Amino acid sequence: MAFTTIRFEPLNSRVVAAQILRCVILDHRSLNTALTQIDGQLPNIKDRSFVRSLCYGTLRWYFRLDEILTHLLRKPLRNKDADIKILALLGLYQICYSRVKPHAAVSETVAAVGKKTWAKSLLNGIFRTYLRSRDKFDALADKSQQGLSAHPGWLESEFRNNWPDIADDILRANNVHPPMVLRINRQKIKRNQYLNVLSEANILAKSIEIADDALVLESPVDISRLPGFSDGLVSVQDAAAQLAAELLDLKPGQRVLDACAAPGGKTTHILQVCPALSELVAVDIDSVRALKIRQDFNRLGCSANIVVADMTKPETWWRGRAFDRILLDAPCSATGVIRRHPDIKILRHSTDIEKLCALQQCLLDVAWSMLDSGGEMLYATCSILKRENCDQINKFLEANSTARHVPLEIGWGVEQPLGWQILPGDRDTDGFYYAKLKKH
Repeated sequence: MAFTTIRFEPLNSRVVAAQILRCVILDHRSLNTALTQIDGQLPNIKDRSFVRSLCYGTLRWYFRLDEILTHLLRKPLRNKDADIKILALLGLYQICYSRVKPHAAVSETVAAVGKKTWAKSLLNGIFRTYLRSRDKFDALADKSQQGLSAHPGWLESEFRNNWPDIADDILRANNVHPPMVLRINRQKIKRNQYLNVLSEANILAKSIEIADDALVLESPVDISRLPGFSDGLVSVQDAAAQLAAELLDLKPGQRVLDACAAPGGKTTHILQVCPALSELVAVDIDSVRALKIRQDFNRLGCSANIVVADMTKPETWWRGRAFDRILLDAPCSATGVIRRHPDIKILRHSTDIEKLCALQQCLLDVAWSMLDSGGEMLYATCSILKRENCDQINKFLEANSTARHVPLEIGWGVEQPLGWQILPGDRDTDGFYYAKLKKH
């Protein structure tokens, strides 16, 4: 689907942020997609970082901010004034959660109104009323479950149904700004060596023992500041996601399929963990996202057979030669990575889950048909919903007599009857699910 390029007015960062938020909230575009358009029009790294922080923060707290705004407005804004509502939410985010001084948040956000000059007095009144009676409006928001948790009601219900004892912990973890985690390229540098390189560049970091190649930064930085990034010394990837390559139990000479491979973080890690594979085939249906895999190959100095195709239609690309290992990182609700992608709260809907489960089941069946006897498949999602995870694997095992569940020993997270669940915030990682299956 093609999108019209956004033309920004870079003199006011709030204008840029509001236009990006409009793309997400009204046009249902992913935040990552919308943000790609600011790089060329905001060449200054500091400006880009500020706009990103405004967008991420407003979306992270959207449902609470919306509840506060409801109490501040005498009557709801009309649909045609959705842009003014977005500015109101943006201003409230700055006042509630950012380091921007309140007077600057008010004046700069009001200045971003543009042609609807009538809205300046409205926004000014909203912000100043909130500043005068902040405790009152915060308490009103707390009375609403959506306002208290900053999550849509259906999603909170899913968490409470799946994890009744720790749902509050999950909700809190989703609202915390995640750390920036790196994955060193073990084919080019050792982890301790890169820690020293970061130290020399005045970037503080520490290793994470739960993943062999992981480093976490004390504070996020623009990738342009990472020493050796363009030379392939390091990539950005959460530690929980880095477990996939290790759990595959790779050996030299194996043929490996990375199904649904884009954007390619796990693909390149597989090649770094075991560069002596006979062949790695990376399949993805999205040609634009598949291009990201190729770009990472060029940066990291590795290669594989990239196929742009629909995994559910193997007749269009597969020639019948079986694989020794398959990674099926299945499309999912992404409920384990909300803290890193807060737009999921807005873009995902309850009706999506059933459709995703059906797609996952189809992908499991198709991928299994491509696995050689004695081979192993690792099923992975960044979901924390059991319907997409252990329940999905249970259904698959009941329907496939050639499949055997292989217990995993990750050592942290939550062991499931089938597979292993990592929850958001656990050891400061994202939420992931892994299950391994062996073919008789």
